[in-house]
Amino acid sequence: MLTPEQIDRLVQGQEDDPFAALGVHPDGAGFSARLLMPDAVAVKARTLSGESVGDLESIHPAGLFAGPVSIAERQALRYDVTFGDGSTYSLIDPYGFGPVLGPMDDYYLSEGSHGRLFDKLGAHIMTHEGVAGTHFAVWAPNARRVSVVGDFNRWDGRRGLMRRRADAGLWELFVPEVGPGTAYKYEIVGADGAMLPLKADPFAFQAEMRPSTASIVAAPLDQDWGDDRHRQYWRETDARRQPMSIYEVHGGSWQRAEDGGFLSWDELANRLIPYVVGMGFTHIEFLPISEHPYDPSWGYQTLGLYAPSARFGDPAGFARFVDGAHRAGIGVILDWVPAHFPTDEHGLARFDGTALYEHADPRKGFHPDWNTAIYNYGRREVAQFLVNNALYWAERFHVDGLRVDAVASMLYLDYSRKPGEWIPNDHGGRENVEAVAFLQQMNKDLYGRHPSVMTIAEESTSWPGVSRPVHEGGLGFGFKWNMGFMHDTLRYLTRDPVHRAHHHDDITFGLVYAFSENFVLPLSHDEVVHGKGSLLNKMAGDDWEKFATLRAYYAMMWGYPGKKLLFMGQEFAQRAEWSEARALDWWSLDHAPHRGVQALVADLNRIYRDHPALHARDCEGEGFEWVLADAAADSLFAWVRRAPGARPVVVISHFTPILRHSYRLRLPSSGKWREILNSDAHDYGGNGAGNMGQVQADEEGWAHITIPPFATLMLELDY
Repeated sequence: MLTPEQIDRLVQGQEDDPFAALGVHPDGAGFSARLLMPDAVAVKARTLSGESVGDLESIHPAGLFAGPVSIAERQALRYDVTFGDGSTYSLIDPYGFGPVLGPMDDYYLSEGSHGRLFDKLGAHIMTHEGVAGTHFAVWAPNARRVSVVGDFNRWDGRRGLMRRRADAGLWELFVPEVGPGTAYKYEIVGADGAMLPLKADPFAFQAEMRPSTASIVAAPLDQDWGDDRHRQYWRETDARRQPMSIYEVHGGSWQRAEDGGFLSWDELANRLIPYVVGMGFTHIEFLPISEHPYDPSWGYQTLGLYAPSARFGDPAGFARFVDGAHRAGIGVILDWVPAHFPTDEHGLARFDGTALYEHADPRKGFHPDWNTAIYNYGRREVAQFLVNNALYWAERFHVDGLRVDAVASMLYLDYSRKPGEWIPNDHGGRENVEAVAFLQQMNKDLYGRHPSVMTIAEESTSWPGVSRPVHEGGLGFGFKWNMGFMHDTLRYLTRDPVHRAHHHDDITFGLVYAFSENFVLPLSHDEVVHGKGSLLNKMAGDDWEKFATLRAYYAMMWGYPGKKLLFMGQEFAQRAEWSEARALDWWSLDHAPHRGVQALVADLNRIYRDHPALHARDCEGEGFEWVLADAAADSLFAWVRRAPGARPVVVISHFTPILRHSYRLRLPSSGKWREILNSDAHDYGGNGAGNMGQVQADEEGWAHITIPPFATLMLELDY
């Protein structure tokens, strides 16, 4: 029998133990059933097999019904409901089912060692106790009450009250007959009794298209993966010694549909994958594809870490894209953002009425640069949430890598803060030891469970050992973006050629530290936005000089030690600054200079892939040696790339408008050196100055070489 206090709490949505108040309960020698159904005028009860077992009576005008039911044992019942307008509704009572989560889930979550949270939290379609439906589970330890709401219960939190697992702060509810495509959110009452804005599921595997913000019950992935060969290859190889040429892509603006809308994952697969294969890139790196509310954030202010964005379709579409890329021999890397999250009210901010995912103190929990919240990496449950997300993308979607955004902002407590605006660590220092421990754990778990997957850090400081293994004291990343290379070389090339002789070290300095980490050389989206213009327009000089210098720069970069990354549109020298709001300027390819740059990049990728000297020792110093480092007056650089068992390749880069005939240069050995690339070739839009395909070096290695203006040559020893 319900007490008056229970009735009052139920109709006001304040009941914190719904399973004690609703459902079927012993009542004397038999059983009674209780159901909250606002606006109902009649409720009939049936067993799941269809046998009628009684009519419930209204015991409160708010829609609370109760009455005896003729059953021999406690069980879930089906209710046939009639509303005042004559409409009817049938449902299976969710309060007739036992819990899905177990005590070990509570234990591992509380301990901080749960490696399968994405199998437990969120919305999971399942058959529970013989009935099909969806199990919902969410972490909200400081909430007074949590309900799951959706069309299935008229978004009425009183009808979706969840079971509290007090030991871990988890809430769960199995809702029968809820299937794929169902929109839902969590209605949360904070510890102070205040109703919070409806919250999206932190573990949602699918979400509504913005500006709608509900989570979606996702169908289980049923991809027929055909990428065993691809994954085995990367599992068994040393990525540092493989050619890696990465095409960085913003999925919403690479191309657009005819109506100006986004391409679906299947449309992207049909267009993007063949293009990347034809251009010779080895990997596609997507700017963040996880769900985010604001297009101009490019995905870097994400709220749905587990949900591929609805902009491009459903999660199954993304799985098909990855599988298709792998079958074509292309890896897929995702930009991943554990550094911060936006404070939209439907998201993680003050999720249960308290600073749950973020630090309560804004000196540690708020980013002044981006007006976003910072994860509390020292909280076990939060660190697990993030580590599990990294594992989720690798396991469920077979991604080949995660490029971790804004690592420097995570490592330093005083990042972008003035004195007094940050809190020192326990040792009085500026290092965020909690973030360091999280990054190390993430890398250990990801590499330990998915050895075919790589991690790449966008880290712009001199933090030591970013790509050193954790057991050696490093952060454990596989690679680190070489931001210094990007900034120094672009600064050099923006100068008028007459001034470059005085800034020779902008090019040479990078080789001082080139092997201190496993580097990726990035020419990324950050360099072609916010008024910076395109790469082409960064080059000094008139139009001819710009194109020639850009070609020489690309060829120099592909001959420089380190893996390669180029942002979309720059492979054909787009003139305009990139905007996420429109497609790339593909019409540029109607003009020969742009086609020439595109042809050069495709050949560079082929040469880089086919000549081990250019990639097999990208991360090791023995693969590099200067041939000419001090020709500042000529703005000329030359070095040799080597690898065991491979023919050496000499790279010569020149950045003045002078055509240098018979330039005397000592090559590493005598013999014939074949010209395998000349960025001044007619095919690329150049003038065609060169060496007729080869250079002869005497017994001491001396050779006389024609070096075109603003050009890079690659010479391979022809044994």
